[in-house]
Amino acid sequence: MKRVFLGVLLVGIIVLTALPACAQEPAASPGAAKELLAAWNREGGKLVTMAEDFPEDKYDFKPTPEVRSFGEHLLHVAEFIRRVNAAARGETAAREELTREHYKTRAEVAAVVKQAFADGAALIEQTGTDGLTKEVKHPFANRKVTLQGLWTGALVAAGEHYGSLVVYYRLNGIVPPASRREGN
Repeated sequence: MKRVFLGVLLVGIIVLTALPACAQEPAASPGAAKELLAAWNREGGKLVTMAEDFPEDKYDFKPTPEVRSFGEHLLHVAEFIRRVNAAARGETAAREELTREHYKTRAEVAAVVKQAFADGAALIEQTGTDGLTKEVKHPFANRKVTLQGLWTGALVAAGEHYGSLVVYYRLNGIVPPASRREGN
């Protein structure tokens, strides 16, 4: 009986000493702006990687005649992000169609995509968490939106474009960068 009591007592002590460690508060959030920036860099990074990775001789590939080519699709994304960035600065950007006529090489297309996302990252960092509630004119609608809402919407659109471009990879028998295993 004494042994059972000592065993239960020992288990109780172990459980009680472990409870404070389990009850600790989770690590503090890095803040909304840093979380947004991490997501922005992750999504933008996937599109930049695609721009740098897809074979240059396939940049004019279209899954069907009615849709944009791979290169045109990336230039559309860059133009979209540039307009979002202008809105974040409180500017109204005129629609500037980025064309393959002006961006002929993979390096030129990749550079404009990379710069658009880098500019957005700098704006998010500069804005900080406190500035995310600032309202600006939506670049594609006649309404106001917070900076957080503006960049969150742009992230959703970037993810949709990434998904579209995955199809271009698969139709060309290429594994998209984010789907590759390390070492392959």
